[in-house]
Amino acid sequence: MLSIFDQGPPPPVPTPFNMAAHVLRRAQDLADKQALSVLHSDHVQSWSFADISAAIRGIATGLRQRGLGAGDRILLRLGNTPETPFAYLAAIAVDMIPVPTSAQLTEVETAKIIDQLSPTLILHDTDVPCPDHPARVDLSDLRAMMDLPPAEFVMGAPDRPAYIVYTSGTSGMPRAVLHAHRAIWARQMMHDGWYGLRPDDRLLHAGAFNWTFTMGTGLMDPWSVGATALIPAPGTAPEALPGLLAKHEATLFAAAPGVYRKILKHHDKINLPYLRHGLSAGEKLSDTVRQGWQDATDTRIYEAYGMSECSTFLSACPDHPATGDALGQPQPGRHVAIVDDTGIPTPRGAPGTIAVHKDDPGLMLGYLDAPEATAARFAGDWFLTGDQGAMQSDGQISYLGRADDMMNAGGYRVSPLEVEAALAGAPGIETVAVTEIEAKQDAKIIVAFYTSASELDKTALDTFARARLAGYKLPRDYVRLTELPTGPNGKISRKALAAYWRHE
Repeated sequence: MLSIFDQGPPPPVPTPFNMAAHVLRRAQDLADKQALSVLHSDHVQSWSFADISAAIRGIATGLRQRGLGAGDRILLRLGNTPETPFAYLAAIAVDMIPVPTSAQLTEVETAKIIDQLSPTLILHDTDVPCPDHPARVDLSDLRAMMDLPPAEFVMGAPDRPAYIVYTSGTSGMPRAVLHAHRAIWARQMMHDGWYGLRPDDRLLHAGAFNWTFTMGTGLMDPWSVGATALIPAPGTAPEALPGLLAKHEATLFAAAPGVYRKILKHHDKINLPYLRHGLSAGEKLSDTVRQGWQDATDTRIYEAYGMSECSTFLSACPDHPATGDALGQPQPGRHVAIVDDTGIPTPRGAPGTIAVHKDDPGLMLGYLDAPEATAARFAGDWFLTGDQGAMQSDGQISYLGRADDMMNAGGYRVSPLEVEAALAGAPGIETVAVTEIEAKQDAKIIVAFYTSASELDKTALDTFARARLAGYKLPRDYVRLTELPTGPNGKISRKALAAYWRHE
C-alpha cells in the first residue's frame, strides 16, 4: 500500500472572492459581539465585530486616499499591536498586497527586503527597526485612517495575489512567498480537522500580533466563524497565561511548544474549567510536554504541521486524535503523500518527504520573482515540503524532521526527533536538542544539548540512552546549556547548536 492519503476534494472557492471579506463575513450580523480582547493583568482592551470591521475598512479607505491601487505592495514594519492585523486585512480588502514581517528584523535585514519588494508604502512603528525610506508612514497616521468611512471590498478571482510572507526556507535565505486570496478558504479545513472551532469559542493565542501563526489561528479563523479572539498583552510572562485562560473563560488555547514547556515549568496543576483543549504548531511537540499538559490540566493538546508555503494541512483533532508517535493525519479536503526524491509515493511505513498535492487551495502561488526556485519545490503533481515523514497504515503521519536536520550516523539516516524523544525522559533533563557535529574533517558525531538545574553525569545519560536507542543513534557527547538557541519565533535552532560544542 502506497503512502497516499486523499481526503476528497475541498469545497470549491466562491467566485468572485476576497480574503478580507471572508474573514469579516460575520461582522454585520454580530456587530455588538466581542471580536478581540487584549488581556492585560489589570484591564482589558476590547473591540466588537463592528469595531474591527470599521477599523479595517477605514484603513483601506486611507490607503486608497494615498493613491495606492490594486497590486501595490505594502511592507508592514509594525509591532505587537492590533494595528498589524487591521492593516494587513485592510490592504487585502482593496486588492493591495501586504507583507507582514517580524519586528525582530534589523535595519540591514529590512533593507534587503525593501530592495527585493520595492514597496509602494511602508507602515512603520518607530519602535520597530526600519531604514529611512520616502514611502514610510508612521503608526499615528495609520491609526487616524481607522476613523475614515469604510471602503468596499474589491472582489475578484480567488487565485489572484493577496499577500506575501517571508520564510527562511530550506536554503536558510529568506524567501518571499506569494499567496492567493483562496488561502483563507483553505483554512476552513482546519476548523474541524484541527481546532474543533465553533462560533461560541473564545480562543486565546499566546503569540504576537505580527506572527503569521497568530494572525491565522488566533485572529482570522475565529473571526471568520464569529468566535472571539483573546491575545495576551505584550510582555505577558508564560507563567501568567493559565490565570488569563481561566479568568477570561478561554475555551481553546493556541501556542508554540516552547510556551507550553515554560508554563509547565511553573505549574504542576492548572485549573482551567472552560478549556476544551490546546493547539500546538511551529515545531514538533514532545511527548513529555504533551503528557505533562494533560496531567496538569486534564485536557489534550492537538498538534498540527504546516509551513509558510501551505500553512497547516496535517493535524490531530478531537474527532481524530493522533495514534502512536504520529502528529496527525491529512485534514478533510487535503491530498497528501510521502514521496521519494523523484515524487513517487513510498510504501506505507517507509520514510520519505512529506508532500501536498499541487491543487491544494492553500498552496502558495510561488516564490516572488523566482520561478526556478518555485519549480524546484515540485516533483510531478507534488509540492515537496523538505520535511521527512512516514505514513502509517491508517494514514496518520509521523514527523521525522527537516531534510537538512536529518543526521547520517555510520551510513544510517537518523532523525533528531527520535533521539530527542528518547532522551526527554532522562532524569534531570528539562529540554533537549540533538544535531550532527563535524568533530574533525570527514568525521561527524551526534551531540545532545540539554538544559537542566545542574550538570548531569554523562555516563548516566549514556546508560539511559543505550537502553532506548540503537548504537548508531547514540549521542557521542552531552553538553549542558543554560538555554537552547531559538529562532525569531521561538523554534529551537539546531543549526545554531554547533557553535556551543567544544571538543574536550
